Amino acid sequence: MGEESKLQIHSEEEVEESEHNDRICCSSMLCGPINWFKMLAVELHWSFVFGVVIVYGVSQGLGGAFSMIGTEYYMKDVQKVQPSESQVYSGITSIPWIVKPLWGLLTDVVPILGYRRRPYFVFAGSLGVVSMLFLSLHKNLHIVFALLSLTAGSAGVAIADVTVDACVAQNSGSHPSLAADMQSLCSLSSSIGALVGFSLSGTLVHLLGPMGVYGLLSIPAVLVFLVGVLLKEPQTYNFAYQQVNQNFTDAAKAMWKTLKCPEVWRPCLYMYLSFALSLDIQEGMFYWATDSDGGPHFSKESIGYISAVGSAGSLLVTILYQYGLKDYCFRDLLFWTQLLLGLSGMLDLLLVLRLNLKFGIPDYFFVAIDASVSQMIGRLKWMPLLVLSSKLCPPGIEGTFFALLMSIDNAGLLTSRWGGGFLLHVFKVTRTQFDNLWLAILIRNILRIAPLFVLFLVPKSDPNSSILPDEVSDSKENIETPATENENIELVALVHNMDSR
Repeated sequence: MGEESKLQIHSEEEVEESEHNDRICCSSMLCGPINWFKMLAVELHWSFVFGVVIVYGVSQGLGGAFSMIGTEYYMKDVQKVQPSESQVYSGITSIPWIVKPLWGLLTDVVPILGYRRRPYFVFAGSLGVVSMLFLSLHKNLHIVFALLSLTAGSAGVAIADVTVDACVAQNSGSHPSLAADMQSLCSLSSSIGALVGFSLSGTLVHLLGPMGVYGLLSIPAVLVFLVGVLLKEPQTYNFAYQQVNQNFTDAAKAMWKTLKCPEVWRPCLYMYLSFALSLDIQEGMFYWATDSDGGPHFSKESIGYISAVGSAGSLLVTILYQYGLKDYCFRDLLFWTQLLLGLSGMLDLLLVLRLNLKFGIPDYFFVAIDASVSQMIGRLKWMPLLVLSSKLCPPGIEGTFFALLMSIDNAGLLTSRWGGGFLLHVFKVTRTQFDNLWLAILIRNILRIAPLFVLFLVPKSDPNSSILPDEVSDSKENIETPATENENIELVALVHNMDSR
């Protein structure tokens, strides 16, 4: 009995210890993120953390999801345009993202009332509020004014994006040990915002209509405005505005010198072609999935949930890349992602030809898989291109040159949208006719493989190797700046210190 008693007591102690460890583990899982946020708020100031969460999480993540679903239904149900026209219009509204270097240059070299960041947040928020309210309050708005409002709203989001990127770069310079944490905060905010946004967007479009959703989008814009009011930023006095023109000229010369290098323009050409040749016919697929007599007739809620599944897939592949693929050679990884992108497009072909039903796979389940696979492969292609772009940026103009490279990618996406719209027009895919949609999908899939033939433009190196030639990477002029300037590290050191001229 004595031995049994000891064993029982020992067993009970082990159980209690296990339960105690479980409680500690759960407490750590709950408190860990909170403590992490507190640490960032203390080290970087709470207004910066608030700004990142609002711009990346609320404005781009949540608001971007609402805007995407809302605009698709706005064009289809309110403006009643054809799929090919909707493709062209979506390209027009993305133009503010193509001129991102302009916004970056403005925030760097043109302070307003002594501040480099705060006024641009205020302007971006104001632009978003006015444009979204204008859209929501006018029922029979002409397509021209609707496009102007949507483009203005897109410009507000783009300006806020560039400005918060400048703040992140500034804090990465002053707190280099927290640079990775800041990137994690940006990515986490964007991913969670998109997941929540897509999960709610379909239901909100159903309950409020597209115009009601535009009214809701004024709330993220108000919060961006609030970021401009609350952001802690030192004020610059006695700024020499007469030097602004020279600053723009010097930055343009530095970027042109870098672009002329074969090590730079060749990957840039590949990035443009890889996006431009992957024709976007999303609007044709959307109209077919919601309006076609032979289609699945998805509800607004279903469209939102399917997009949320795709967003979740994108988040998963981000983790996969971080922990398993980030050290692979650029050319090898891009080869497989481009090949898989072309093959994944065959899922759309199976869906439109209704072959999934012959195999006994329900439409909703099949489309959810399609959306998840497409988003995962698209993200897996995008991430090495981001890393490659960062390797192409010369010292001294890193931020603005990176914005230029992102503009090249956005120009490729714009070409893709307009090319997809032209393809839909050629094959006479309209609001009621979808007989040739499968041909458009087939041609799109073939063109997705085409970038493989120009893959030689991408360097064979891996992310840990240097790509830029020595004459570019060592060309930064070492000019000392006063201590007061160092406290306000800009997005990029565009030009010489203006006070030293």
